[in-house]
Amino acid sequence: MESKEITLLKNARIYTCNEEMPLAEAVAFAGDEIVYVGTAEGAPACGEVFDLEGKTVLPGIIDSHIHPGMVSQSSWHIRLPWTRDLDEILNFIKEYAEKHPKEEIPFLYFEYYPTDLFGSKGPHKKYLDAVVSDRPVFCQDFGEHQHWINSAMLEAMGVTKETPDPIPGLQEFVRDENGEPTGWCKELVCSREEFTEPLFRSIGWEPPITMTPELMTAFFSFLSDHGITAIGDGLIEGEEQLASMAQLDAGGKLNVYYDGVVRFDSLQELPEKILLCKKYQEKYGDRHLRIRTMKLFLDGTNETGNSASLHPHRNDPAGENYGEIAMSEEDLYQCFLLCNEAGLDLHIHMVGDRAFRVGCNAVERAQEECRRRGIPWTCQPIFAHCEIVDPEDMPRPARLGITINWSCHWSGGYFGEEARTFFSDEKWERMYQFNPIIDSGALFACSSDVVTFYELHRADPFFGMQVAATRVDPEFPLDESRYPGSVRPPASARLSVETLLKGYTLNGAKQLRREGELGTIEAGKKANLCVISEDLFQVPPEQLARIRWEAVIFDGKLIRGRL
Repeated sequence: MESKEITLLKNARIYTCNEEMPLAEAVAFAGDEIVYVGTAEGAPACGEVFDLEGKTVLPGIIDSHIHPGMVSQSSWHIRLPWTRDLDEILNFIKEYAEKHPKEEIPFLYFEYYPTDLFGSKGPHKKYLDAVVSDRPVFCQDFGEHQHWINSAMLEAMGVTKETPDPIPGLQEFVRDENGEPTGWCKELVCSREEFTEPLFRSIGWEPPITMTPELMTAFFSFLSDHGITAIGDGLIEGEEQLASMAQLDAGGKLNVYYDGVVRFDSLQELPEKILLCKKYQEKYGDRHLRIRTMKLFLDGTNETGNSASLHPHRNDPAGENYGEIAMSEEDLYQCFLLCNEAGLDLHIHMVGDRAFRVGCNAVERAQEECRRRGIPWTCQPIFAHCEIVDPEDMPRPARLGITINWSCHWSGGYFGEEARTFFSDEKWERMYQFNPIIDSGALFACSSDVVTFYELHRADPFFGMQVAATRVDPEFPLDESRYPGSVRPPASARLSVETLLKGYTLNGAKQLRREGELGTIEAGKKANLCVISEDLFQVPPEQLARIRWEAVIFDGKLIRGRL
């Protein structure tokens, strides 16, 4: 067997994220594998030696919930001015349409309008109809879960008062008292194939979203520029995405370990989607690409009032509105049993405290049933977001082996105060609180969940760390006159840098079931390493985003910067 030349990085401050040796001053690797971690004096004979002159080295970063497909497909979207002035938004749309006639752009896609712009009544098509009526217009809300469209788009999609909602009460076309769609659409309903296909067929045009290696290159270049060497996909956008990624990987341009998820919407649909997941894995799975997780959206968002709540909405005088949930506890319990039988993990979007409780109950029941039958429990439940958790339920993830996945850059004022429309002040101030869950021993993984080029810069792990460590969003700060220092309460919910680094490395690797090869700097693991400009434990938390990625090594190859 041909021996591989050993490369040594020495005179460094290496945070290994390995509890047995948290700090080291030298690391050596041969090919794609780390062969030594320790002191420079104890290192094996090496070919290339780089003196890092005291710089900091971290394991390759893992963003365990991000959307490569959605980001890549969003490059053609039109950015709205950020304002709560409806007239300003409508004037912008009108002027843009006048400058770009239907023949040039037959379908207008704008992002973002503030989620709370229209209050609880939501947007209406009449406003868009007044400024653009000659072609479909689609406006995306800031929370990415509801849309505002005009009459021309409803017509092009073939949506009428007789059109059934895919998931009534959750994924739906909001209707007036006569049953007519108002132009307010919830939970990505307009993105479903049964509506997009007739839309584009009607206007004789296709958006530039066909997944190709070229379309995806910018996204993966961003990852390499920011030390991200492994990702968990929040949602596979079709087989073309996987084929494009496989091509990039074959050409040495992917430079990440990738774990994909296949979405399903119901218990009835799950068996078919499990087969699709296994088909994808058989066709595209290799040492870098893997597809072994199912994905479910259990509820909506707190800002739109369609998350599943344990308490009635404060703006409902009848006290009967508890939000929406897409699946009963019984069905979710059955879903866990099916995933466990198939050897797959289950990743669930859940935002409200009722969704969290239903999820925990379903996991607990499924585990008990497996014990009763003498069946091994292998399914890893991954609960993404978990923005509000009842204190009674906080110890349960540790006991049940549930992984909590948090999008760190949401920790401040990114979504403003819209949830106050539905939550009591006390409940709103309990949002984004994870320290009790972490302290109980639960696995806590960090991610960005960015879905568009508009926000891709926020996937920089140091930006996410800064927001989570301070509870202050430098781009969307809360009103300082009401929130001292623009800190989102409670200040006690700030996450430590140690917790965040572990969440972006070892715990992310555990979520992706790659802890045997990724997540720490230790012999036998992959040589995925980052050299950064400053020691993140010496930088004030409010300045973490200033740290630069000076060099990134993937599988033993320098892919960015210099040593």
